[in-house]
Amino acid sequence: MKKIYTIGVLSLFIFSCADMVEDLNQNPNNPTSAPYQYTLTGAEVATIVFQTGAPARQSGIMSGQFTGFDRQHLAYNNYLVTSASFDTTWRIIFRDILRNILVAEESAKSSGIDGISLGVLQVLKALDLGTATSLFGDIPYDQAGSLEFENPEFESQIAVYGKIQALLNDAIVNLAAGTGRPPANTEIYFDGNAVAWTQVAYTLKARFFMHTKEYPEAYTAAQKGIGSNGSSHTNNMKSPHGTATDDANLYYQFFALASRKNDMVASNFFASFIDSNTATNPIPANYRGNSKTNETARYNYLLQTTVVGLQPNFNTNGFAQIDAPAQIVTYAENLLILAEAGARANFNTGLGHLNSFRTYMASGGYITNPIMANLQYDPYVAADFDNLGIENTSGISSGNALLREILEERYITLFGQIEVFNDTRRTQNESTVRVPVVPNTGSFLPQRFLIGNSEIDNNKNTPNPIPDFFEPTQVNK
Repeated sequence: MKKIYTIGVLSLFIFSCADMVEDLNQNPNNPTSAPYQYTLTGAEVATIVFQTGAPARQSGIMSGQFTGFDRQHLAYNNYLVTSASFDTTWRIIFRDILRNILVAEESAKSSGIDGISLGVLQVLKALDLGTATSLFGDIPYDQAGSLEFENPEFESQIAVYGKIQALLNDAIVNLAAGTGRPPANTEIYFDGNAVAWTQVAYTLKARFFMHTKEYPEAYTAAQKGIGSNGSSHTNNMKSPHGTATDDANLYYQFFALASRKNDMVASNFFASFIDSNTATNPIPANYRGNSKTNETARYNYLLQTTVVGLQPNFNTNGFAQIDAPAQIVTYAENLLILAEAGARANFNTGLGHLNSFRTYMASGGYITNPIMANLQYDPYVAADFDNLGIENTSGISSGNALLREILEERYITLFGQIEVFNDTRRTQNESTVRVPVVPNTGSFLPQRFLIGNSEIDNNKNTPNPIPDFFEPTQVNK
């Protein structure tokens, strides 16, 4: 696919090739008459920065996957954050993403274009504002991004999730129209493929129902999600990257190139789940391997030892290889939603979906070119979760043992994604089954990102005082 964007190594500002942005508004806060496909592209590239850049790394520190030990990452690790710490993220969401989406919608409608293009924009908006409300709690929604409202009103997190579900319903209808596909090579994820976008929409519905703990609804939506037509991971929503350094995977940019690569490592806690070598595993009791599971290939795909310490593998075939696509919404996540939501209703249903996931992984799954001898994911049977079974050495109920295994699998599979922080908070009161992440310091785990300074300074409707870093959002109380 023709490359139409560049992601800067350090600044993470968004640039596009000159021929694509001749008419593109350079200030997203002002109206533009640019063709809708250009502002769509801008919003999609900004989504990569939001979903796979600094917010994902920060979420990883807060959920125990990464350890920050220098400069600003040490501050995140020690929970020494202020509103300024999250100001860039707030601006990316509401300026670089949302404003471009609204301009693109207006431009498309004024040109008589709806259908697929409108549906794509709606799914993109749902993805990013759904992620925003998961991180910040109450946010502006109806009035956000509109030049008509200088002081957009904040809406409750529950209300925002409800509106996002309705938006995804509308998107699914528009995607089914069969007309209004974006021009070729301007929609960077699926080139306007309506089937792929529809599956992503259903997986997002399932994801956000998981956030609100509406598990039956999540299960129903996931049945139509990514892979539901037999496509497996073909319709994963993932960020496209190239081999030029300014077009590289953002984890590669940070750990292989950036001056801050010495600031952060993968945590011993995370590594302990997948390191099969008892001589190097920092907490051998945590290792997930058993007579049916060998995590060596996954460990080698995700992690490597550098001069700094244990970090994401940015070498050939690694998780953070220079041109590796970063996963945003995936078949693997959809399978594990089916497994968790199913297990919460019925043991056999959950076990069946977990085994579907393990069958996928047994063929290599999302691991790039694994050594198959280092990979094993045989199907589990009910007895494995009975008291003293290979997945229940602690003597809890078989249902809880299954749920614990699924949540642990999500913790590993969603490595480096914001969604892990959502899982950590969503399950924090389920002490028997939750992944036992502990605070880096003090007695409490982080509960949210803080509203950015730019919003506090410029919006009279910003909550006062703003919610505390350790105050749970509405859905996690």
